[in-house]
Amino acid sequence: MGLNIVGTVDKVNGNELSYNNFVEKYLSKNEPLVITGLMDDWRACKDWVFDDGRPNLQFISSTFGNSKVQVADCGSREFTEQKRFDMSVSDFIANWVDFSSVEHDNPSTNKLNGKTLLYLKDWHFVKEYPEYKAYTTPLFFHDDWLNLYLDHYQMHENPDTYQKKDNISCSDYRFVYMGAKGYNTFLILLLDMNMITNFYFTFNFFVYSGTWTPFHADVFRSYSWSANVCGKKQWYFLSPNQHHLAFDRNMKNTVYDIFEEVNETIFPNFKKTTWLECTQDQNEIIFVPSGWYHQVHNLEDTISINHNWFNGYNLSWVWDLLLKDYKEATEYIEDIKDMCDDFEGLCQRNLAANTGMNFYDFFSFMLRFSFANIVQLCHLDKISDDVKWCSSVKAKHLIFNLESAKDIAIKMNFTCLSENHNITLDFRSVLKDPVFLELCCQLERTYDFINDQCAWKKVLVEDLVDVGICKLLDIVVCNPEDLVVFIDHILQNLVLSSH
Repeated sequence: MGLNIVGTVDKVNGNELSYNNFVEKYLSKNEPLVITGLMDDWRACKDWVFDDGRPNLQFISSTFGNSKVQVADCGSREFTEQKRFDMSVSDFIANWVDFSSVEHDNPSTNKLNGKTLLYLKDWHFVKEYPEYKAYTTPLFFHDDWLNLYLDHYQMHENPDTYQKKDNISCSDYRFVYMGAKGYNTFLILLLDMNMITNFYFTFNFFVYSGTWTPFHADVFRSYSWSANVCGKKQWYFLSPNQHHLAFDRNMKNTVYDIFEEVNETIFPNFKKTTWLECTQDQNEIIFVPSGWYHQVHNLEDTISINHNWFNGYNLSWVWDLLLKDYKEATEYIEDIKDMCDDFEGLCQRNLAANTGMNFYDFFSFMLRFSFANIVQLCHLDKISDDVKWCSSVKAKHLIFNLESAKDIAIKMNFTCLSENHNITLDFRSVLKDPVFLELCCQLERTYDFINDQCAWKKVLVEDLVDVGICKLLDIVVCNPEDLVVFIDHILQNLVLSSH
């Protein structure tokens, strides 16, 4: 099926783009972007790639071959995704080499001589090899609450809602992807209408075969960034204001492959969609905003480094997804509500299993990051000589974060979270927790770095503890309403007093 392509994604040199311009033009407006010029000093771009741009598969296999990873069978569908299974990196690369060494007589298939074209996805490389330092997260993506949180806490604190498989799985959202090139064919349908009109009509479209990712939106409706260490990818984007056009009549399922013949009875509005496309080359990084559905094809043998992340700018996308998925989970088991002793608990367990977190997980996350941002404000107040300190770029950033958290907390207050539950944090106790204090230090360094674009400053834990005890009341937060009151107290008394 042909797509109605109406534009391309902006491409800019990252060395000529300031953080504030990135926020203003792309992050806050939720617009995609390709960024160049930021990968030259990455170790991965030297170790993992030959000078001619081909992936150094032998190095990867010999260095990291024992790792167990998930791979997707690009020719097999399982429900709404590609079929996945586990294998070692060395076995994956052996399959890749065998597949690529044979001339493909029929590139429209993903199987040859018993070999299946596989795509390595979601390899938790950073967690597995923390000392290797394959890359440096670009400045524009440092404000990453999701991975910073998971470096210090588990997302699911209730053991009834989460059973950890191992020390790597579900521990972060920093990934490596590896896949063989696509064999794309440019088909031309030429209709000779000379007998009637003396004109020729030509219809063009691509048929792709190779490693690819089906049409989807990212986990948690997070932002993502994807950097091509080698190879080339073709992206197709559908904006959030059109995503409903790719769903079925019941708004439950989307199209799986946008290049298959789409059934108009099942997906009656798909033909109305309009698309952005983008060819991402080696050493280019693409920013994928929240809620943008996309499909991706590897045009060459490709290795990419990907992060999913969110922060104060897209918290609302995460909450909206949780609320939507919660309603669906509730409707699905509504018929057993009267027989269930803890129907709400069952809904939250299902939500955690299906979406990756539930209301309680997200509220705990919101609490800790609200506390951490408040500590930053207190620290900024203490070290600043300027009575107008809250007008600084960093202070405005922290205030924006707290206002975003407050907006979400107001929405949360109309759910089961409005009642007191086992999530209770008092500020004084939190400040005695070394894990939380390390989270605060990391956040402080992050904001010093992205707002000042200078080297990270050393932050003393003792300073943060002193700030918290001297400046803040003994406030206990048990529910979203408490959090709203706490944030209001800080913004009114600490910030307004500086004007």
